[in-house]
Amino acid sequence: MKQRSLAGNCGIAVFVIALVTVALAFGTPNWLVSDSRIRGAKMERLGLWSHCFRSLPDPLDQYQRRFFVGCRWVYDPFTTGYDKIRGYLLPAFMIATQFFFTICLIGVLISMILVLIFFLCCGPEQGRYELLIKSIGYIMLTAGISGCIAVIVFACTGNTDGWMPDHANNYLGWSFGLGVVGAVACLITGALFLTEANIQTKKRRRFKESQARFELEEESKA
Repeated sequence: MKQRSLAGNCGIAVFVIALVTVALAFGTPNWLVSDSRIRGAKMERLGLWSHCFRSLPDPLDQYQRRFFVGCRWVYDPFTTGYDKIRGYLLPAFMIATQFFFTICLIGVLISMILVLIFFLCCGPEQGRYELLIKSIGYIMLTAGISGCIAVIVFACTGNTDGWMPDHANNYLGWSFGLGVVGAVACLITGALFLTEANIQTKKRRRFKESQARFELEEESKA
């Protein structure tokens, strides 16, 4: 029995794309960026876990005596006053985006171990070969759905009036684009591996049937 079909080989290739794009989108701070041509922009860029500001006034200070400048981790415990505006930096939709995209990344990382086993160690002669392929497919589908929820939530609410300043001059950045590509790639990977599992199930059934016919023929000759 041939180990992998075209669906399995394509699934591995698309998985590599999903792994790279999801990891980069998760860690890079360019989900929302300011137009570089605007000199007076208060925000420079932000990601899921970090923000870069040029001169963001403290939204809790009505006299605007404090401004936040530079790039910081969103949970930075060292900058004075940064922890007090965390509710402003992380509204409900941003927490939802972080949550669902984290699930997406975890699913991809778990699948990476299973894909390595599928690619390097496992073959059709092993009893749990089909279970392994199905597990990769369902995990990647779950990761893709979670990733899609994350990017849809952020696309609908990330650049609305009332959150980041100068929203008319902000736009979705390349990290967000990678997140979209990664989420779609996860869905495609899941579909390809489930297709591969179906193909391997049919191959195993045909192989057993051919073996049974061969044994019957041998017995009749004897």
